[in-house]
Amino acid sequence: MEKMWSGRFSKGASSLLDEFNASVMFDRELYIEDIEGSIAHATMLKSVGILTSSELEQIINGLDEIKKEIEDGAFEWRLSDEDLHMAIEKRLTDKIGQAGKKLHTARSRNDQVAVDFRRFVLRQNKEIKELVLDLMQTTLDIASKHTDTLLPGMTHLQHAQPVNFAFHLGAYLSMFKRDIARFEDSYTRNNISPLGCAALAGTPHKIDREQTAKLLGFDGVSLNCLDTVSDRDFALEILFNISTLMMHISRLCEELVLWSSYEFGFIELSDEYSTGSSIMPQKKNPDVPELVRGKTGRVYGALIGLLTVMKGLPLAYNKDTQEDKEGVFDAVKTVKISLIILTQAIKTMTVKKDNMQAACKKGHLSATDLADYLVEECGIAFREAHFITGKAVARCEELGIDLSDISYDELYAIDNRIKKDVIKYLAIDHSMNARDSQGGTSTNQTKQQLKYFKDYLNRSQI
Repeated sequence: MEKMWSGRFSKGASSLLDEFNASVMFDRELYIEDIEGSIAHATMLKSVGILTSSELEQIINGLDEIKKEIEDGAFEWRLSDEDLHMAIEKRLTDKIGQAGKKLHTARSRNDQVAVDFRRFVLRQNKEIKELVLDLMQTTLDIASKHTDTLLPGMTHLQHAQPVNFAFHLGAYLSMFKRDIARFEDSYTRNNISPLGCAALAGTPHKIDREQTAKLLGFDGVSLNCLDTVSDRDFALEILFNISTLMMHISRLCEELVLWSSYEFGFIELSDEYSTGSSIMPQKKNPDVPELVRGKTGRVYGALIGLLTVMKGLPLAYNKDTQEDKEGVFDAVKTVKISLIILTQAIKTMTVKKDNMQAACKKGHLSATDLADYLVEECGIAFREAHFITGKAVARCEELGIDLSDISYDELYAIDNRIKKDVIKYLAIDHSMNARDSQGGTSTNQTKQQLKYFKDYLNRSQI
């Protein structure tokens, strides 16, 4: 099969080179962007007098027919065509003849692939953002029901201080909001058109780059053609944004795995999003959060892979950048299915409030409250208060009780400066609600945080 560029060569390419060199079997995913880009380019060529009205009509009709062939599964993809762009151009020329050969005037595959891939990434930015908004809304709906549900807050995976479950979920809402901001910022920064840069230095043809940019929905055109055809920052950015997002949902998934275990028993995942064991009939495994957690490493690999490809490339375009797409395609698919299934798993899980409450009676969660009480109400220096509280905890360990259940007499025996009203400060719900500083875990502060996220989501959905 003769190559589009075969005029320079006296021998045909080997079949081994065709197999090694071709990207058509994966970059065909960009067919919509490629056809739309070609239509915009042809429209501009007509407006500057390079194409006639008849030629433009033939090109548009031919490309529309090719799009239908692809979507119907009738298009024949050949390794010998090398890539998506040449496969479509060759088919177009077969269909409409000489007009098809004019389409590539004033452009190169370098700017053609740059515009196709950039538009794909920008579209994925929007679609991923919408899925994160769905996850946020589901998380907010659950949190809104649990502003009084006590949960042991932890550091080092050890019981630390009592919080409410909504407050804990609010931490993830904060992460998701930052994720959305990254996708939005990236979209704005990268929404510029490479089309018209040609191979690396622009073109002598009197083209109108602003026109093609407008037709394709870009905010403007790139500044420097040499940079533009070799730039893959937009692909690196979406991989970084996906990696950070996956890291956030992986942390949530880790907690879902822990919380669904018998040791915690804070939640139960629905049967729809759990699996069983081939040998142990009693098992109910949290495979959804485990798989999301595992797929995070896969996405990280795509980011590191592309960073490594780009790190040593001289300007401008190099064939190495053919390796830019598969990792992005895979990462996009991975994060989308992860977000969709995690949202459903969370939406259908059961929250076990009583078990969360009972867990707050382990680990002496109100110890800090006793120390603060000794400072504020008894005038004791904090370091001494810390020591006295430690002795109180040790006494509770001897008695086999939680600090929140210790009697006043026991506390008085440890230090006679302690007053009788100390008992109310040790109650778990009092401890949680005492943390009423801005951003704190009190029910009051948590409700304000949830209102903030509700308002944010309402604005985002307008």
